[in-house]
Amino acid sequence: MSKPLVQLTALGQSPWYDFITRDLVHSGELARLVREEGLRGMTSNPTIFEKAITGSSDYDADMKTLGEKKPAEIVESLMIADVQAACDVFRPLYDAAGNGDGAVSIEVAPTLAHDTAGTITEAERLWERVARPNVMIKVPGTKAGLPAITHLIARGINVNITLLFGVGRYREVIDAFADGLMARIAKGLPIDGIHSVASFFVSRVDGKTDHALEGAGDTGKPLLHRIAIANALDAYGVFTESLETDRWKTLAKHGAHVQRPLWASTSTKDPSLPDTYYVDALIAPETVNTIPPTTWDAYADHGTPEVRITDETIAAARAELSAYANLGVPSLDTITKELEDEGVEKFAASWNDLLGAVAKQVKELSEAS
Repeated sequence: MSKPLVQLTALGQSPWYDFITRDLVHSGELARLVREEGLRGMTSNPTIFEKAITGSSDYDADMKTLGEKKPAEIVESLMIADVQAACDVFRPLYDAAGNGDGAVSIEVAPTLAHDTAGTITEAERLWERVARPNVMIKVPGTKAGLPAITHLIARGINVNITLLFGVGRYREVIDAFADGLMARIAKGLPIDGIHSVASFFVSRVDGKTDHALEGAGDTGKPLLHRIAIANALDAYGVFTESLETDRWKTLAKHGAHVQRPLWASTSTKDPSLPDTYYVDALIAPETVNTIPPTTWDAYADHGTPEVRITDETIAAARAELSAYANLGVPSLDTITKELEDEGVEKFAASWNDLLGAVAKQVKELSEAS
């Protein structure tokens, strides 16, 4: 019997790794995961890089060399080196897959989440500096991020839209992606080499809706631990519906690749739930699941792969969302907006912590030499 994570690919879902360190890439472990465990791509974010850079001495030599530069420039150089190396490991898979698998994501500074022009400038610079066709530039799916998405797609840059919580914003992201492709077509430029994913965050939604449901008493109990999954299923329904539009059919004729939904934040935060709860619930064709190491290991050990997002489960999920809306608790729109704001703040805080930690480490290395 094939391994659970390998089976996901056979079912149309691509498991990506929500983790990167220099040792993972250079030790050969990343190549082994690709070769033997079904790994199909990789994502990173400021929190991941903060742990990677401050959690080992692997970066000390580079920090000594880059010591005269500003902390933000040092961090960017360290991140780019890791992403380039990972892209090179994934490149054969990227060339063979043709659907955006084999991509590695790198994020613009989260402090630019509400700065359209700044996001565009940094994304274009990262694209040029990494200089690998299988890099994806992560752009927050904030209101300010939407025109940046359109601009970058029109430039032919692969984009991973991150920090999506609400289905309404996800609809806007689908439109922003299509607008970028249409802009290229209008200029007579090809669109068949562009790949994008829309990263829809899952478990954090339950963190807030469960709290609201507990306050609703017995009427809320049947919906506990259900709203995050229902929200994601609703998003997948929107995705499949978007592929039936005349606009998408026009884009498909020009060779467009679908912008796959990517399930993010799929580790289980509530210890009362199975550790594979969200991964198992969200299996469907044309999706990606970016999985952190602990959840990856759990799924490899006892995941139960089976397509669980269907027309029937989407209809049931939408019924659950309607039931939630009728309870008189804080609306899902309110909660997902809060989560977006908090997500931006948390990633910005991780970014600033990382800059501070690197500055401190560079100083210590300089004093020790």
